[in-house]
Amino acid sequence: MSETTDDATPEKQTNQLDPSGMGPAGLAAVGSVLLALYYYYVRGEEKRGQFIGLWPATILGLAAYLKLGGIERRLGDSE
Repeated sequence: MSETTDDATPEKQTNQLDPSGMGPAGLAAVGSVLLALYYYYVRGEEKRGQFIGLWPATILGLAAYLKLGGIERRLGDSE
């Protein structure tokens, strides 16, 4: 049985998270919402605004997938 380090405990990993929750993916998602609103209301390009408005879900989904992959690798390394 291998010994785990303090950095591998869930409590330590939780404390390492960004307290605001706004990493690069969060900022990109907010930026795409603002861009979609700009195109939809300011420029009047409704289809383009709707298309860009679909990006945040994709950005956040990809970020969650990559984060889970990193967690899975760390759990596999600790065993």
